[in-house]
Amino acid sequence: MDLDIRRHIINNFKGDNTDTLRSAIDESIKENDEITLPGMGVFLEIIWSDASDEMKNEMLKIIENRIKREQPEKNQDSNN
Repeated sequence: MDLDIRRHIINNFKGDNTDTLRSAIDESIKENDEITLPGMGVFLEIIWSDASDEMKNEMLKIIENRIKREQPEKNQDSNN
């Protein structure tokens, strides 16, 4: 079976307006459900493909800063 996840996700949102897209993203983040990660990845891929270098650098700074703020998992090896 040939499953094109990107195409499936894009087709699910075709014709949706910015309010619907925002709601889908907000809900995905709020629910913290890993099943939505592929869709978020497709959205990031779309953004990244069309972003200017300036916007990409800003996104990278946001990601870097957020990762630095995240607390290590409790069961993570303390030698890392």
